[in-house]
Amino acid sequence: MAEVITAPKRGTSAPQGNIVEMNWDPITRIVGSLGIFTKINFDTKKVVECYSTSSIFRGYSIFMQNKDPRDAHFITSRICGICGDNHATCSCYAQQMAYGVKPPPLGEWIVNLGEAAEYMFDHNIFQDNLVGVDFCEMMVKETNPGVWEKAQRTEAPHAKDHGYRTIADIMHALNPFEGEFYRETLQVSRYTREMFCLMEGRHVHPSTLYPGGVGTVPSIQVFTDYMVRLAHYAEFMKRCLPLHDDLFDFFYEALPGYEQVGQRRVLLGCWGSFQDPDVCDYNYKTMNEWGKAMYVTPGIVVDGELVTTNLVDINLGIRILLGSSYYEDWGENGEVFVKNDPLGNPVDRRHPWNQTTIPKPQKRDFAGNYTWVMSPRWLDKRTGDHLALDTGGGPIARLWATALAGLVDIGYVKAPGDKTVRIRLPKTATKPEVEFTWRIPKWSNAIERDRARTYFQAYAAACAYYFFEKAIAEVHAGRTATFTPFKVPDEAIGCGFHEAVRGVLSHHLVIRGGKIANYHPYPPTPWNANPRDIYGTPGPYEDAVQNTPIFEDNGPDKFKGIDIMRAVRSFDPCLPCGVHMYLGGGKVLKKMHTPTGLAGLAH
Repeated sequence: MAEVITAPKRGTSAPQGNIVEMNWDPITRIVGSLGIFTKINFDTKKVVECYSTSSIFRGYSIFMQNKDPRDAHFITSRICGICGDNHATCSCYAQQMAYGVKPPPLGEWIVNLGEAAEYMFDHNIFQDNLVGVDFCEMMVKETNPGVWEKAQRTEAPHAKDHGYRTIADIMHALNPFEGEFYRETLQVSRYTREMFCLMEGRHVHPSTLYPGGVGTVPSIQVFTDYMVRLAHYAEFMKRCLPLHDDLFDFFYEALPGYEQVGQRRVLLGCWGSFQDPDVCDYNYKTMNEWGKAMYVTPGIVVDGELVTTNLVDINLGIRILLGSSYYEDWGENGEVFVKNDPLGNPVDRRHPWNQTTIPKPQKRDFAGNYTWVMSPRWLDKRTGDHLALDTGGGPIARLWATALAGLVDIGYVKAPGDKTVRIRLPKTATKPEVEFTWRIPKWSNAIERDRARTYFQAYAAACAYYFFEKAIAEVHAGRTATFTPFKVPDEAIGCGFHEAVRGVLSHHLVIRGGKIANYHPYPPTPWNANPRDIYGTPGPYEDAVQNTPIFEDNGPDKFKGIDIMRAVRSFDPCLPCGVHMYLGGGKVLKKMHTPTGLAGLAH
């Protein structure tokens, strides 16, 4: 619900016109605590200023110190109650580099199958049960009655594929709790979660995933159970994807200029996903080679140009800036944990390997510091700019980088090098084989971020067919090992690169004396939800909302902010990485006694 507020003033000239200050804090239908503070000019119908805030401290980098590194994936999976498995997987990648261990091929295929199921599950539930509500009948009637009228008169181009005659029928099916498609997606989320559990034991904190592989028993029955559910999902996607295409295309038609909502400069980052066990050995020195062999290609896209696919370059370019965040700067006084990477390249003080987290709680001040989220940036050596990359909610960056790189070709998925990604889903119970083509769009905006999410659901399903074939071939050949033993070295460094559901995910690990000396996980949210950095560059949420036009018919007194919400939710916000409290130097807040077994938790 929007609330008119008196926001702190920045030291700039005030914009002219009918300016109303509004906030949404917290934003609903996302995970975690996110506040969006805006100034809106209702004369020009445009957002003129935006600030993204998170009120909860994220403290994993502190309490990971001195822990046994073998516990890292169990601990970091607790970062998120939605995609904790992504953290566990990425942590295992970092540990495998540090330990010098490579899982057996079957173990790697099982991890890939689990992660594919996670993408299918999470994107499905967010797309239709959370962000989809922004486009449902109830919401459109309240914010744009004329669009609803038009939707009732507009035939759905792909009605024969998804079963809904008009765009209004689609919107009605998206109504929360009562809409037919809304309820169906809840069932889809159930069996896709089961798919994950078949591979990695449980969701959301995997119980059979650890460095060196998995403890999953690779029986034919397990893979058969997975495939039965995958076939159901493929059948569903053959309806879901055309439905969303019809809906999103309609908004461009019904509201000319809607491409400007949530639009920002094309600054996309993807760290890659799904390892190829024939190439990946987790050796830093060969990271460029096995990175390019991933089934989702890593890459940084700037203004439509693929700047690099090299994971070494991506790694070395990461900088953690502060700017408007509630932290003290470790600057020149912080400890340097890693001076050079294994290839001899210098490592910057502001790289995650060398970061020191020094919380400084304080009052929110939009002219100064106003959030717990730091400002990760990527240094573009061509220009010297610290780029505020976004993930686009994950899928648009993944598809864009993969399309431009043209490296993926597994039959089910192919990036032929013509700025497209071809996705093939085989014949299912009632529908023939289908090929979907995602094309690089004209804009990086709210609609295209949402559209890419549906296409990546199909992408993940198509990859899962390939991973299944590879895994079952290993089983039939009698190569059923899923784990490689390892020893923890006294001194080592490691980095893991992966794609969480919402985008880029990295874990950086430093081991000294057999314990964790420094550990920094960087999920998508710090990249998307960060504030203005030391150079004054706004974060992606802020940038995407600022200058967004307002198409909503309601005035300030009944304003829902639907265009702003569509812009922010298109990034798939997820803030649970900030769920821990900072107490200071071991200060005892309260002592108490309880006769239960929880007594030890009272301090």
